[in-house]
Amino acid sequence: MTAAPTIWDEGTESARRVVLLGVALTLTVTALDLVIGRGLGIIFDIGFVLIAPALALRVHPRDFFPISVTPPLLMLGLFLAIAADDASVIARADDGLVQATLSGLAHHSWALVLGYAACLAFLQIRRKRIAAGLARPRRAQASKRSASPAPRRTTSGVPSE
Repeated sequence: MTAAPTIWDEGTESARRVVLLGVALTLTVTALDLVIGRGLGIIFDIGFVLIAPALALRVHPRDFFPISVTPPLLMLGLFLAIAADDASVIARADDGLVQATLSGLAHHSWALVLGYAACLAFLQIRRKRIAAGLARPRRAQASKRSASPAPRRTTSGVPSE
């Protein structure tokens, strides 16, 4: 009897899907924080600290590198977009694009450092488990694909039932 896969063995998504998930979750947390408060605050910071390592757990091992650089790029891209629209959300209202972006990064640096460190730590744990042969990939998606066989083709090239 084999043990069930652990949280470290669960990642099966491609980097593209995980990055899109990260963008969606970050925008959701940002919108929630802006609805509740005047600017980005603790809700955004805690959300970001939780989102970054969650991405590391979701990604397939072949895509570790893109996810390892995603958290800082995600925050930078978000703050650039916010600064271009309304700098007062992350900095002073009269700050320019670059100054507002840097101010936002400085004000939320603890969330960036904690989230990024957790993301990298989770990726490292997963990498070591794979190298040690401890990781057990999920079989659920493979069995779904094999459960529905491909239609057979006849000599005329038309699929048969």
